[in-house]
Amino acid sequence: MKNISKNLAILSFLTLGSTVFAQDIKETSSNVKNSNDKALIVSPEQIAEQEAKKKAALAEKAKLPKPYDAKANAEKDIENLVAKAKKENKNIMIQAGGNWCIWCLRFNQYVQTAPELKKLVDDNYLYYHLNYSPENKNEKVFSKYGNPGDEFGYPVFIVLDQNGKMIHVQKSDVLEENKGYSLEKVKEFFKSWTTKS
Repeated sequence: MKNISKNLAILSFLTLGSTVFAQDIKETSSNVKNSNDKALIVSPEQIAEQEAKKKAALAEKAKLPKPYDAKANAEKDIENLVAKAKKENKNIMIQAGGNWCIWCLRFNQYVQTAPELKKLVDDNYLYYHLNYSPENKNEKVFSKYGNPGDEFGYPVFIVLDQNGKMIHVQKSDVLEENKGYSLEKVKEFFKSWTTKS
C-alpha cells in the first residue's frame, strides 16, 4: 500500500509538472506569435509612404549626371593621373562608388555645382570616379587600397599623393547633412589633403 501511494504521488507530480510545462510553452509561443504579428503589421499609409520615397529617389537618380564608367581601365587611368599629378603639383582624389549609388551621385553633383567646392577641387586635385558595380568591381584596384568600400560603404574617398601613394581614406557618412552634404565638412575634408596642407 505504501508503494502504491508513493507511485501515485510521483505520477501526480509528473502529471502536474507536465501540465504546467505545457501551459508555459503555450503562453510563451503565443506571446512570441503576438509580438511578431504586431511587428509585421504595416499600414497602407506606411506602404504608400515607402513607395513615394522609392519613386522620389528613382526620379532624383535619373536626373543626376552619371560620372562612373564601368568600361574604364581604372588601373591605367590612375597611372596617368599620377604622372599628371607630379607635373601639376596636385594630389589625386578618388571617389569610389557607382552610378547605382544615390549618395555617390549626390556628392558628385554637389561638388560640381557648389562654386567654392569646385574651385577647391580644381585647384588642388585630379579627381577620379572609381567604378564599383556588378559589371566591373575593379577588384585589383580596390585591393591595392585595402578595399575600403567593404568597410565604409559608398561613396568612399581615397586620397593619393603625387606619387600615387595612398595617404588617406575618408568615409562619406560623416560629411552628410540631411539628404545631402555639409558644405563646411566637405570643405574641411578637401582642405585637409591638398599638397599645401
